[in-house]
Amino acid sequence: MVQVTLEVNGKRVSHEAPARMHLGDFLRDQARLTGTHLGCEHGVCGACTVLVDGAPVRSCISFAVACEGRQVTTIEGYDADPVMQRLRAAFTRHHALQCGYCTPGMLATSRDIVLRLPDADESRVRVELSGNLCRCTGYMGIVAAVMSVLADLKAQPDAAVQALRAAQAQGRGAAPVAEKPVAFAGFTPTMASPAETTASATAGSADSAATPTPTAAAPADKKAGRGSQIDGGFQVPFPAAEVWAFMVDLPALASCLPGASIESHEGDRVKGKVAIKFGPMAAAFNGAARLERDDAAMRAVFRGAGQDSLSQSRANGDITYQLEALSPTETRVNVNLLYSLQGPLAQFSRSGLVQDFVRRMIADFGNNVTARLRQPAGQGEPLAQASFNPTAMFFSVLWARIKRWFGRGD
Repeated sequence: MVQVTLEVNGKRVSHEAPARMHLGDFLRDQARLTGTHLGCEHGVCGACTVLVDGAPVRSCISFAVACEGRQVTTIEGYDADPVMQRLRAAFTRHHALQCGYCTPGMLATSRDIVLRLPDADESRVRVELSGNLCRCTGYMGIVAAVMSVLADLKAQPDAAVQALRAAQAQGRGAAPVAEKPVAFAGFTPTMASPAETTASATAGSADSAATPTPTAAAPADKKAGRGSQIDGGFQVPFPAAEVWAFMVDLPALASCLPGASIESHEGDRVKGKVAIKFGPMAAAFNGAARLERDDAAMRAVFRGAGQDSLSQSRANGDITYQLEALSPTETRVNVNLLYSLQGPLAQFSRSGLVQDFVRRMIADFGNNVTARLRQPAGQGEPLAQASFNPTAMFFSVLWARIKRWFGRGD
């Protein structure tokens, strides 16, 4: 046994410990600071990351005795830190945590990125975070949170953060110590909308780009990093007013979306399913969505959320469409899809091939709208669902991409 003395979160901590006790165990068992989480205990997952003299360190493979006399900051010690205040708010805003087990280490690494790499782009942030593993979020919200803090600091520099950056460059980047403990402020309960509380969404499988969930007057939030974004559109040989009347008729709209079906419809809210099959990926998202519309601007946003019953993956997103009258008999429908996936299917969400697939879905959706407007269903006659051939679409998208590769000489 040896006497180990550290400065932990601004306080002197001294305990006897085995010479080979790791810092993570010392913090949890001796200092009783259990916010530091031990995961793999091999230095791989990053959940145990803490700051030692301001630099991120894996506490599960660092000996406590090797940190004698040094400054250690754990997740409990950031109350006065201006960077962590921003990161905590950003993690909440961008839904960057689920079970929370990786979060203490993820925040420590994110703080280091913000201080050390003020000009980092998304690619660099992903590389820097690659040593911190998360099995819940799909990482998009985490990356979005870090990118938003970097962007805010670039737009409006903070003197306190600048001072920390200068100290970090000199090896003195420890978090500031609060003069007195910050009182717990509690939480303010809010009522979630039905689309948010329902486990899934018809268009809520907004990930399948054709689930119509437009929001009306309020534009979709396009903040960088919120998720994957795809722009597309199509032209319809009909007057804008006629196309708009069709585009806000949810049952008619869903009938043009391959794989979509509505189970219940009340006003501008729907519940239903969107089934997707693309190569190795197959999912059926059940959920709910709502349509928000601006009739004057002929603009709508379809917001939804859904869950795949097989993989338990969750999708949420906004599909925004804006009508543009090209002539008295020609209308352009501009479509913007902003979506995110969480769970096993998240690995597919940023694939270039999948994004080509989504654009093809948008184009086929436009063709179905045109066909439906040319031959509207009779009075009281149910609308037939658009057919969908996943194999044909898969090879069509793949062949288009191959031709593009060879066309560019890649």
